[in-house]
Amino acid sequence: MIKFPANLLEPIGKFLRGEMDRLRQREKQMKEDDPFMDADRGSNNSLEEDVDEQLGHFDSEMKTRFVRRQILQFKKALTMMKLGKYGICEKCGKMIDTDRLAVNPETTVCVSCAKELD
Repeated sequence: MIKFPANLLEPIGKFLRGEMDRLRQREKQMKEDDPFMDADRGSNNSLEEDVDEQLGHFDSEMKTRFVRRQILQFKKALTMMKLGKYGICEKCGKMIDTDRLAVNPETTVCVSCAKELD
């Protein structure tokens, strides 16, 4: 099995941790922007205001879920690093193409397995 040298993994790990921090900040901001979290939110809204709140809440929820999935993917990649398995596909056990890792350093599956998952 081929392993990446520590001097290559260190900057990748730093990047992944930085991106996770950025995503956590984004998640926090999205929660604050959710219309349902507004302390001044009224219960005597017009139909249009209710619809706007519902749509805003739905939009916020979908974006938050997406960000949470991204955070989870970054955590998985960092865990693979700690286990010494970074760059190895978690599905088939083959080496993930380095070009793929250069574009998506958080990926934990090879192109073939990613196609099967989609």
